[in-house]
Amino acid sequence: MSRRCAVTGKGVQTGNNVSHSNIKSRRRFLPNLQVNSLMSDLLREPVRMRLSAHGLRTVEHRGGIDAFLLSTPSVELTVELRKVKRRMVKIRDAAAAAA
Repeated sequence: MSRRCAVTGKGVQTGNNVSHSNIKSRRRFLPNLQVNSLMSDLLREPVRMRLSAHGLRTVEHRGGIDAFLLSTPSVELTVELRKVKRRMVKIRDAAAAAA
């Protein structure tokens, strides 16, 4: 599993530790990834994904996981989120056809 946010795409960056005597050694800056289960209203089940703290705030700002996925173009989503979006669209269309 890669260290990459499913929403923002933030990943590992590299840089230097710099000592007081200006000696540089390589290091990695890891993103603040958390495994989150966000409840989907359409699917009626939690959607589990690895998000950075910024990615979680983005999803909540856009109105939750359903609104975020339905409003985001599929080309900007990861493969896993595209599958979830397809399931959401199928359920939404079936509910609209039944009504």
